[in-house]
Amino acid sequence: MKGSYRIIIQNSKVRYDFEIRRNITIIKGNSATGKTTLIELILEYYENGEESGIQFSCERECAVLAGRDWEATLATKSKCILFIDEGNRFVHSTEFAKAIQNTDNYYVIVTREGLVNLPYSTEEIYGIRESGKYASLKQVYNELYHLYGTETVTERVVPSKIIVEDSNSGLEFFKGLSEGKNYSVVSANGKSNIFSNIIQNISEQKLLIIADGAAFGSEMDRIMKLISEKKNIVSYLPESFEWLILKSGIIDVKEIRIVLEKPVDYIECMDYFSWERFFTAFLIKMTEQSYLQYTKRKLNPVYLQEQEKEKICRQLENIEL
Repeated sequence: MKGSYRIIIQNSKVRYDFEIRRNITIIKGNSATGKTTLIELILEYYENGEESGIQFSCERECAVLAGRDWEATLATKSKCILFIDEGNRFVHSTEFAKAIQNTDNYYVIVTREGLVNLPYSTEEIYGIRESGKYASLKQVYNELYHLYGTETVTERVVPSKIIVEDSNSGLEFFKGLSEGKNYSVVSANGKSNIFSNIIQNISEQKLLIIADGAAFGSEMDRIMKLISEKKNIVSYLPESFEWLILKSGIIDVKEIRIVLEKPVDYIECMDYFSWERFFTAFLIKMTEQSYLQYTKRKLNPVYLQEQEKEKICRQLENIEL
């Protein structure tokens, strides 16, 4: 399944209207913010249809995944949007993460905790807020909103140290940029190690974190808490290093421009568990048998030539490297 899907569901008291864009969407928030009510409406409509008094609109089937039989239920679903409430602890398990890989469903998960086993985007973490009332029907209109902005670098940043999530081509690129400069670059060797690396380097004058936003969602709570407390920490979270290269225009191919304009229409969730994986495969395909041939494990030196690296660096707005 690919594409974005608008979901409208309402009864006489409440209405939800939102859009799902990726295979994993996270809804966060404290009690009494409408999260459980949304799940209950989905479940009731699924069980009783129009007789429930609920009005529902979506191109895809929507259902609730819950309880000890979740695996059996999952096995019966295809091209479905599955909602999971936070009381279902199986969403934290490696078994769940393995089970939903290579499925053609989308998953909307209500949780207050980060799900470390799942590669979800920083852009697909939402809260629920009330945004008006329908006076005649006395409805409360609910919508999803981004908890974290898509751009976290808003002022000019001159780093004294950079921590990158990558340990392969991305690391080599940023290390190459740092030669002869007044900053150093280290690898965290994975997103789960970034927090501890920040703590170890907390005294740096300006610490820049670069990670793949397409799969960094589970780390956002504790990273953003640190950033709010320590003004010397800045995060830059593009979709991935490969996305930066594709977006730079180094490879002047119409197909790339079309895909980047609306990736959701081209990324099949059954093939790519996260958008980061898609952009890696797409870049490899677009550069094969050319002087720009890309591999994840080792950086092609051409990307550090003056013209190529300048185009990539232009994508890092407000960051001086």
